[in-house]
Amino acid sequence: MAANGLGLLQLPPRDAASPGPLSPGIPPSPGLTSRTPNPISTKVTSVLSTSYADSEFREALALLDGRGITNSAETRRQLRLDVQKELIESNGQIINEFGRVADQLRRIGATVDRLNKNYQEMKAHVTASHAATKATMDEASSLMTLKKNVETKQQLLKAFREHFVLTDDEVASLTLTSEPVSDRFFTVLAKAKRIRKDCEILLGFENQTLGLEIMDQTSKHLNQAFQKLYRWIQKEFKTLNLENPQIHSSVRRALRVLAERPSLFQSCLDFFAEAREQILSDAFYLALTGTSASGSKDHSVKPIELAAHDPLRYVGDMLAWAHSATVSEREALEVLFVSDGNEIAKGMQEGRENELWRLMADEGDEGPPEFDAVKALNELVDRDVSGAARILRQRIEQVIQANEETILAYKLANLLGFYKFTFSRLLGGDSPDAVLLQSMTNLESEALRQFRSLMRDHIATLQGEFQHTPADLGPPDFLQDALKQLSSIMQTYETSLASSASKPASQHVRGEVSDESDDDDGDDDEFEPILVESFDPFLAGCENMARKIRAPSHSIFLLNCLLAAQSTLQPYARFTSHRLARLRTAADEHTSKLVASQYGFLVSESSLASLFAALGPLHAKSRTDIEKIATLEATQPAALVAASQGLDDFLPSAIMDALENLKNLQDARLAREVTEKAAEQFCTDFEHIEELLVLADEARGRGEDGEGDSADEEPTLRALFPRTTGEIRVLLS
Repeated sequence: MAANGLGLLQLPPRDAASPGPLSPGIPPSPGLTSRTPNPISTKVTSVLSTSYADSEFREALALLDGRGITNSAETRRQLRLDVQKELIESNGQIINEFGRVADQLRRIGATVDRLNKNYQEMKAHVTASHAATKATMDEASSLMTLKKNVETKQQLLKAFREHFVLTDDEVASLTLTSEPVSDRFFTVLAKAKRIRKDCEILLGFENQTLGLEIMDQTSKHLNQAFQKLYRWIQKEFKTLNLENPQIHSSVRRALRVLAERPSLFQSCLDFFAEAREQILSDAFYLALTGTSASGSKDHSVKPIELAAHDPLRYVGDMLAWAHSATVSEREALEVLFVSDGNEIAKGMQEGRENELWRLMADEGDEGPPEFDAVKALNELVDRDVSGAARILRQRIEQVIQANEETILAYKLANLLGFYKFTFSRLLGGDSPDAVLLQSMTNLESEALRQFRSLMRDHIATLQGEFQHTPADLGPPDFLQDALKQLSSIMQTYETSLASSASKPASQHVRGEVSDESDDDDGDDDEFEPILVESFDPFLAGCENMARKIRAPSHSIFLLNCLLAAQSTLQPYARFTSHRLARLRTAADEHTSKLVASQYGFLVSESSLASLFAALGPLHAKSRTDIEKIATLEATQPAALVAASQGLDDFLPSAIMDALENLKNLQDARLAREVTEKAAEQFCTDFEHIEELLVLADEARGRGEDGEGDSADEEPTLRALFPRTTGEIRVLLS
């Protein structure tokens, strides 16, 4: 069989001389080549020369192995015949299969012929049917087209009427005052606005009559509808309860729609503001007196006037009521206006664009600014409380003018400043024309003027006390009283919102002055006018008193005053840092004067004044100055012995005597520091004197080596003045 590959299997010939796998290439002997070849040996040689590495040979062996043929003589003789037999049988089977395929193809051809014949018959029938029904189909088609056109026109007419024409019921709901302002009203109003806007499309055609008629009719209905809405809102405002959220929703929707007519919208706001102003004024009068505007007594209200004997509480209660009323009014109006602020702004912008004078304006005219809901709310709240604000201003002005206490005047000013800041945040700081903010600003200025006037009057009554310096050089009584008063003022200022508005308190530490002066400028500048009025005149009086006493008493007196002022201002360094720095500078100047005074005392009392004066200007590195020392009057033996004796007498009690000079300085630590600095300066100068004397002795010893023995009989300068710097430091420590 050809598929088995055995009929095609042939062993490749090989040269008998070439080596096979079993013959390693040994050349044949010369005697064998001349003999006649033996068939058996030739066969053996051919078999042995076959290469078992050949792929075809290996496949043939594998095929034989797969057939399960045993290796026998019979099998080897029949192998070729068996293979050829299988090949012939396989070819016969293939021929039979192709015969059956040919029969099927003949039957398919006959079927296709029949189908072609049937198709031609059906095609002829269809052609005949089309020819017979053509007239009927054309007529039916024209009728269907006509019907479709009629239906399209009906739908178009219906859509046009629904879109561009208001029904009688809709017109009645839109224009008649007997009809309520309900959801149906707003729905019809929105439809009318849409009709007017869509009429612009109709005006684009050649025949504009229809569009103009519809637009004119719709505009009339819209004007009547907005007038109806305007009157309805005014009616609602008369009985509006700001605490009822259900009324808020309907009125809020009406205001949002009415915003498309800015003039009507503004008229409604004006009407509302007038009504609320009267209501809040009456409410404030009732809170003040417990009596309504009509004269009836309300026993459920505790009148604020009962606290009129306490001006601070009286003013605070009135301001608290005004703040509470303003907050409540703002919260109620926020629900009414700001919740739909964007819609109101859009409506007003659309209304301004559609107004006649806006359409006729020049292109360069930008027109009115856009509607700001928050700003409009702030202005409306201010107008609502303006009546109560006027009453509040009158009452507080009476309290300020009747007050004669300095501290109370400042507390009132500080309280008014606090509420001015609060109202500014509540009503917006960008509304300087607000009646309430103007009232707070004017009242605060009036209270500060009263404070300055009372302070100047108080200073004028103390002019006599400015002439007498205390015997103990301590701060005078008027300064101590002024510092107590200033401490109360600073405590009031610190607890107010004004002192913490510019930056958080965490940036400052009480008792310390910040190095970042830029951060403190705001608070310092704000409180500086208070210091000028309540502190500077008293400190200036102390300075005038100090000019009449001699040094060092004048420095001790001023230091006591400055230290007392520093201790008062130090806890409030947050807003007094600049003034504290100036006080420290002045105290340092007077401290330096006391150090110089103590140094002069040590020099004069130690009998070394002449020696310091003579040797102080000399330099240890100058040979001329060293040679000149022995010739000076202060370095003569008698003068040196006297100076040494005076120094020995002074040193045991030097520090105690020096501290006695500063006994009136109330800061004992500062007195000791001043004395220690003076003693250190004295020791430094003494060390310079000691060094010069030693150098002078050395120079004189070198210069008199050849003069004879007379120099040995004179004592050295150090022998006449034996004290050392170390001893001086120990005795003055």
